[in-house]
Amino acid sequence: MGYSDQRFDVNLSILFTELPLLERPAAAAAAGFTAVELWWPWTETPTPAQAELDALKKALDDAGTQLVGLNFYAGRLPGPDRGAISLPGEESDRFRANIDVAADFAASVGCKALNALYGNRVEGVEPAVQDELALENLVLAARAAHRIGATLLIETLNDTESPLYPLVSAPAGIEVVDRVNEATGLGNATFLLDLYHLSMNGEDLSQVIKAYAAKTGHVQIADNPGRGAPGTGSLPLERLLDELTEAGYDGWVGLEYKPGDRPSAESFDWLHAEHRPAR
Repeated sequence: MGYSDQRFDVNLSILFTELPLLERPAAAAAAGFTAVELWWPWTETPTPAQAELDALKKALDDAGTQLVGLNFYAGRLPGPDRGAISLPGEESDRFRANIDVAADFAASVGCKALNALYGNRVEGVEPAVQDELALENLVLAARAAHRIGATLLIETLNDTESPLYPLVSAPAGIEVVDRVNEATGLGNATFLLDLYHLSMNGEDLSQVIKAYAAKTGHVQIADNPGRGAPGTGSLPLERLLDELTEAGYDGWVGLEYKPGDRPSAESFDWLHAEHRPAR
């Protein structure tokens, strides 16, 4: 049990960022990993040129890495933004312009999970107005994900690092998941269970796992405090991953941690090389 029976992938938007985007899949492969995930790589545009999409697909293919998770357009991330779906006006329009672009790219590389970050609260806009817009956009995103046989992920963050983000508890995220599934009837909206964010919010992680493993479509980890690699903080990540397995979760576990002061390739010493390739 522990780390040896998990399906790990590397988030290339937080690890290997010392390298240009197109060099990161090969770097992950050189470190022994065969599965990766990404935040939306083009923070300035929801609709990059086809040549840029093709170049990323080629980099993934050439490295022999499988993309297993992709964010829809989410604004400036990393940066001040936390998604676009609940932001009235231009950002919502940009998200909608991105939906089919992201879904089609995901389909082209066999990616089966698309994450739609909710977006920050906007001063002067009623929360109910933002929530209604978010639901409209999530319904569109769920239908696009369904078209390519993928799941839609809903993620909760933590209120220390994202004080304007409204989904900062597991129940809040699950409520949105249920609302989307009720609206579409597709059942493909799922919870992105991030053990780091949930721990930052002081939640009982074992209880969250018991309650929501069946509605979880993706898991991400980092240690706490510090958002570093497993073993750099105090979270019992091996035990928690065992609890997820016991609760029936058999999906991907995304490594979404900061490598610290060392190169990303040196931050995997907690995981034996034979356990890095996807199974």
